[in-house]
Amino acid sequence: VELLAFCLLPNHFHFLLKQNSDISIAKFMNSLLLGHAKYFNTKYERVGPLFQGRFKAKMIETDEYLLQLSKYIHRNPLADSGNLKDSRNLQDYFYSSYSNYLGIKTWPFIETETLLSYFSKNNPTLSYKNFVEETEVDLETLAPFILES
Repeated sequence: VELLAFCLLPNHFHFLLKQNSDISIAKFMNSLLLGHAKYFNTKYERVGPLFQGRFKAKMIETDEYLLQLSKYIHRNPLADSGNLKDSRNLQDYFYSSYSNYLGIKTWPFIETETLLSYFSKNNPTLSYKNFVEETEVDLETLAPFILES
C-alpha cells in the first residue's frame, strides 16, 4: 500500500492510499490503527479502543475524483478544526503531506509521483501548488463519495 496524501487533524484524519499489492487497504489500516492504539494505550496507561468505529473507504474511479480528493485532503487544515485561515499557509501545517509535494519535506513514506504526473511536465510542483491553493475543492465532484460518520 502506498500513501499518496494525508492530513491529521485534532478530531479526524484523511489518508489517500493506493493499493499496489495483495495486501489490502483494509489489512493495512487495521494494522496501522491497532498498532497506534497499542502504542497510545501503553504510553498513557489506558485500555480500550482509541478510535470510534471502523475506518471508511471509497474506491477512486476517476482521475478528477483523485485530484479533487487530494486537494480536499491538503486543504483540510483550512477547516475549523485545522486552525489555518489562509491557503498560503498550508505548506506550514506539519501534520500533512502537502509540504512533500512542494519539496519542503522529504518524508520517504509519501509517494508524490502519481499525483504530480497529472500536472505540468515543466514544473509539476508549482502546478500542483496552484491547483491546491488557488481554487476551492469541487464539492460537486466529491459529493457522491462523501462518507458520513
